[in-house]
Amino acid sequence: MIECPDGKFNVTNEEAKLILGRSKTVAVVGISHKADRDSHRVAKYLKDHGYRIIPVNPKYRDVLGEKCYPDLKAVPEHIDVVDIFRNVEMIPGIVDEAVAVGADAVWMQRGLLHEKAAERARSAGLVVVMDECMMETHIRLNGGCRPDSSA
Repeated sequence: MIECPDGKFNVTNEEAKLILGRSKTVAVVGISHKADRDSHRVAKYLKDHGYRIIPVNPKYRDVLGEKCYPDLKAVPEHIDVVDIFRNVEMIPGIVDEAVAVGADAVWMQRGLLHEKAAERARSAGLVVVMDECMMETHIRLNGGCRPDSSA
């Protein structure tokens, strides 16, 4: 379990580094099979950097060579981070699923904020990151390079 202080809009750089360092399995909710989409690029980057990615999108059977699940409840293993690439209206339901499956953290990608859902996740013991790109945070904190200039 990752422990970071509750009640904050976002985690510090040190806390983000802790999440990224301790997490191994990332469920990418809203992943696309299209290589030019942010969700695909981020998932590919994470996979290329040692994370086990679990695609979550009911439209697909597999993405990036990994079995794709229709929702978080269908994932048969522990999820460290739920990385969200869905419209903001969908976030409360995704957070409820993340809590129900016992995920450790919820990461809302750039442009996604939902404070009420974040409060629910925090009260259930999950760490929450909002309005941050997981790939860009990994690059920034680990001195990595972007996989290409379009991301």
